Amino acid sequence: MLLVAGAATVWSSGGLIARLVATDAWTTTFWRGLCAAAFLIVVIAVTRRQGPLAQWRAIGLPGAAVAVCLATASTCFILALTRTSVANTLILMSVGPWVAGLLGWLVLGERVRPRTWLTMGLALAGVAIMVSASHGTSRLAGDALAIVMATMFAVGTVLMRRHPDIQMAPAAGLGAALTCVVGLALGSPGSASARDVALLAFFGAGQLGVGFLMFTAGARLIPVAESSLIGMLETVLGPFWVWLVLGETIGARTVVGGAVILTALVAHTLLDVRASVRASRRT
Repeated sequence: MLLVAGAATVWSSGGLIARLVATDAWTTTFWRGLCAAAFLIVVIAVTRRQGPLAQWRAIGLPGAAVAVCLATASTCFILALTRTSVANTLILMSVGPWVAGLLGWLVLGERVRPRTWLTMGLALAGVAIMVSASHGTSRLAGDALAIVMATMFAVGTVLMRRHPDIQMAPAAGLGAALTCVVGLALGSPGSASARDVALLAFFGAGQLGVGFLMFTAGARLIPVAESSLIGMLETVLGPFWVWLVLGETIGARTVVGGAVILTALVAHTLLDVRASVRASRRT
């Protein structure tokens, strides 16, 4: 639980870092991807004694597809933060696991419980409320990118369910490397100041890389429902850090829509946790 909570706390710094750097979105994407890829490649090389090419060959085509999903989601995350609020980005991102549930039902034939359908409906209503506040403004594109980000995470999740042998750390490293290539083509890496590079190094290696390793280590030790619930700390803390440091306010519709989404997700997850506890007691 502490590892997952630590990962969520580290991840929650992403919006603040994106606000603090002076680089454009594509340059931010380059440096974040470069530092995250380098960090994960080194960690895997030390722990598994594999070079980057061997790491990426081992994941196969399904792993490469997951890497593309992660790269797309990561890029959309940065682009969304430059076009809408941190609160909108993180709250809209939090519906990803339930989009994965819907795709799992459609693609894999997985059973969806009635209360999960209810949760999805409430989450969709909350999304509609939040997006309505951005209608006719420049924030609408950012909200749309946040939804694309959540959807790509969901697609990656479904691929991992279908191919459970995928090695996540190499796939994440390849995904980060792909964002680096895109950022190099569209950004201006040389324009980043030393201060920006330092912040972006933490953004990639710390916020993304360390957070990923902490979450994967902790999530293996507790039920999925508990890790999902603790992971929601990112959604709560992310807007708080930006408000505390930079004074970025949250609109009324974002508060209402976000409250609907988070209440539905927390209630659903708490019921899963209770069911898990009951099952463990019976055994």
